Amino acid sequence: MNLEIAEATKLATSIKDARASFKCDVALIPSYVFIAEVKHLIYATGVHLGAQDCSIHENGAYTGEVSATQLKSAGVEYVIIGHSERRAHFGENHGILKQKMQIVLKHGLKPIFCCGEPLQVREEGKHKEYVQKQLEESLFDLSAKEFANLTIAYEPIWAIGTGLTATAEQAQEMHAFIRQLLVPKHPIALQTRIIYGGSCNPSNAKELLACADVDGALVGGASLKAKDFLAIIDAAG
Repeated sequence: MNLEIAEATKLATSIKDARASFKCDVALIPSYVFIAEVKHLIYATGVHLGAQDCSIHENGAYTGEVSATQLKSAGVEYVIIGHSERRAHFGENHGILKQKMQIVLKHGLKPIFCCGEPLQVREEGKHKEYVQKQLEESLFDLSAKEFANLTIAYEPIWAIGTGLTATAEQAQEMHAFIRQLLVPKHPIALQTRIIYGGSCNPSNAKELLACADVDGALVGGASLKAKDFLAIIDAAG
């Protein structure tokens, strides 16, 4: 919930103008109220468009909610599901997230499913079990076709806005664990994008993105400044 319309359009314009130099896929995921404007700016440039959430309801009397069908009609391609802030501040549990996954996939959108552990769980050494449960309860019922449209974002919650930093080795360990967990269920997980969402910035992007199982980044605060975001995009190339 950052930026106002002038700032958002300036940022999107900067990304659009640099598009010719990109060597990786890039998606902009603005606040709902900016989706139409950003879509207009990036139309036919190859930059993808996403939304930060969607409703579990398809339509009807749910004031304030935004449905998957509305997002699709607005040109959205990707939808973030289960971001740590949605889980923490809005009580989104496994059941709710499973419903969101189903409705996003039903309407032909591509989910970016977030998982990750808080600091206490990491300190107790139970982070793998914690993330495994998140994945099992929301993703294991997907068909192979549905799974093919999935991106997974690993968010070490303890490394977001806390001053703590996950090392490239910690990121790689968890990304490899997630992939190894999913491959027996869905062999296509060998090709699934597993992206890193733990305070990726220009100073650590190159090292993180060089890891074998880190396939990209879900960029938070660093995406609000064009210079920083473009530096991360460049590191991904």
